[in-house]
Amino acid sequence: MPLTTSSVFPPESHVFSKFASRRSVVHSTKGIVSCSQPLAAKCGIEVLEAGGNCADAAVAVAAGLNMTEPCSTGIGGDMFCLFYDAKTKKVSAMNGSGRSGNKCTLETIRGSLGLKDGESGKIPMDSVHAVSVPGAAAGWVDTVERFGSGKVTMEQILAPAIELGEKGFPVAEGVAYWWDASEAQIRTASPNGSELLKKDASAKDGARAPKAGEIMKNPALAQTFRTLATEGKAGFYSGRIATELVKVIQDLGGHLELDDLAHHLATGTEPVDPISLKFRGQNVQELLKDSVSTSSTDLGLELWEHPPNGQGIVALMALGIIQELEAQGKIPTFTPADFNTAPYLHAVIEALRISFADGTWFVADPNETVVPTSSLISQPYLASRAALFDATKASDVVTHGSPALQSSDTVYFAASDSSGNAISFINSNYGGFGSCIVPRGCGFTLQNRAANFSLEAGHANVLAPRKRPYHTIIPALVTNLHDGSLHSVYGVMGGFMQPQGHVQVLLGQVVGRLSPQQALDAPRICIGPGGSQGKGDKTVHVEEGMPLETVEGLKALGHQVEVVADMERAMFGRGQIIRWSVDPVEGVGVWSAGCDPRSDGAAYPL
Repeated sequence: MPLTTSSVFPPESHVFSKFASRRSVVHSTKGIVSCSQPLAAKCGIEVLEAGGNCADAAVAVAAGLNMTEPCSTGIGGDMFCLFYDAKTKKVSAMNGSGRSGNKCTLETIRGSLGLKDGESGKIPMDSVHAVSVPGAAAGWVDTVERFGSGKVTMEQILAPAIELGEKGFPVAEGVAYWWDASEAQIRTASPNGSELLKKDASAKDGARAPKAGEIMKNPALAQTFRTLATEGKAGFYSGRIATELVKVIQDLGGHLELDDLAHHLATGTEPVDPISLKFRGQNVQELLKDSVSTSSTDLGLELWEHPPNGQGIVALMALGIIQELEAQGKIPTFTPADFNTAPYLHAVIEALRISFADGTWFVADPNETVVPTSSLISQPYLASRAALFDATKASDVVTHGSPALQSSDTVYFAASDSSGNAISFINSNYGGFGSCIVPRGCGFTLQNRAANFSLEAGHANVLAPRKRPYHTIIPALVTNLHDGSLHSVYGVMGGFMQPQGHVQVLLGQVVGRLSPQQALDAPRICIGPGGSQGKGDKTVHVEEGMPLETVEGLKALGHQVEVVADMERAMFGRGQIIRWSVDPVEGVGVWSAGCDPRSDGAAYPL
């Protein structure tokens, strides 16, 4: 949205971050890749040009991002994806998250952390005990096998990323900033940290974080990719890579074993049923009578998310609560003029607070714990939770409800192809470089996802052997209610910001009538850590560029507003959108994409 003289610009902000993006929407009839690194996007485009489909391209992008943006993602982390099949109009989901080790009992880990009986605590993000089994390697292979074209091999898919690692690549500006910020931890977390640093004889210990525009090579990671390409999943979860992974963990006092990797190899990536919520679809037949002036968005949408152990259900709940608030007359049906006003954002903030109170209590591994997924997104339950909303003030402590039980760093990217298929894909180390622990000769860091387990006995997300933790990473996909056609694939990366970004970016298109690029450009809000976990914190972080009247309006409602500028804007996430439409005259399908200006990347057409 355009910035005005009343927009908030903290004086310490760098010039490049003061202005709204001037990017145009990228269009193509053949396919698009949208991601946070141009060189990684090129990896996906090369695979599309070779005859692969969007799923093949997505894995190429995931590998390319591991090489060019290791401060966010990698093969040592986890992945999830949603795939839209244009022929069948079916949405499918794949859970590529790893589990805790078989010896990682609550008692063992609490003891290793020095926690006494009755003493609360968390697994530190930089602890070896935060490392869970990486699921990405298996997820990449299984994505290609289940959704791929069958026309390209894993060798072809991983070849562009391998070339980046062996020949080197210039480091992007944002990546260089975060690489430098993590250098000290990379050096100390494990004996092999130099593999993730640039060789420089003049630097301390002969290596340092690369600077923007400098060439970085990672031949060790390239070799890891070659092994995965030629030997498949077994090449990662057994043999040299697995041995080095377990050795560095155990040398540092961790409890993962080769058996844990073998278990993941045997169980593989889990195909799961996506979950969804229908939004504003009550008047479809009436609207269809005026199809000339009515867009598919007017006819209602269905938002698809990955089920728990991911937090996508939080986005569905928040959207559902907003819809219930409209139905109950507690808020108006918002129009473009309301977008990013104080009353509009108040409703979004409160819906998210209520949803997080439930999500952080109930979201867990459904294979180990009964998660009331269907009840949490049912209309009666959402209506009851909407009753907590007060249009005149910010809420105090929000606690989880009691639904009926029934039987922060990441990369998000999207890809589409000429057949009308699209994939929503997310891959993560969790916090930055994850644990910063590097298996010798492998060129990647291990995630710290197990830090998200609860160490509270009786909690749904409590740590247990071979259990998946609450996962922040979530891909999203939207279909049109009237015919099941694809509306868009999209996502917003960034820890607990992700469901908040999903709601804001989708409503930007639905309420604000924004294009994909405008929806990503618009300033966002992020509720504070306490509020996001249902503890009553009224802090609302507001991105620079939000109108001053909105900021003052939120303060008047009792929100504790903090305006965030410069590189700290990373807390608002980095998103991608690829939207589908059909030219009404030519009858030709068109992909239209946007890429978040908070990232180094862009959308690239085939």
